[in-house]
Amino acid sequence: MRIAIDGPAGAGKSTVARAVAAALGFTYLDTGAMYRAVALAELRGHSDPAGASIELGDGVRLDGEDVTAAIRAPEVSERASVMAAEPAVRRALVA
Repeated sequence: MRIAIDGPAGAGKSTVARAVAAALGFTYLDTGAMYRAVALAELRGHSDPAGASIELGDGVRLDGEDVTAAIRAPEVSERASVMAAEPAVRRALVA
């Protein structure tokens, strides 16, 4: 089962998603952080942003570097929306 929660920035989507996942015994997957990490990889000149090594846990790591704070930069947020609309990126991240 997949549950998607949409809404504006700062609305509490992640907080609600974590609570719902915990209540139902599901795994929480922060796709927003994943798309932001791909956007950051692209902005840093990564040749294949969708193929970058992204690790989610207590934070976000991109190619081994902790980028938890960096993925929240405005330019990354703007680019993340574009990356999330790319079919190839979506397939690579959530297939």
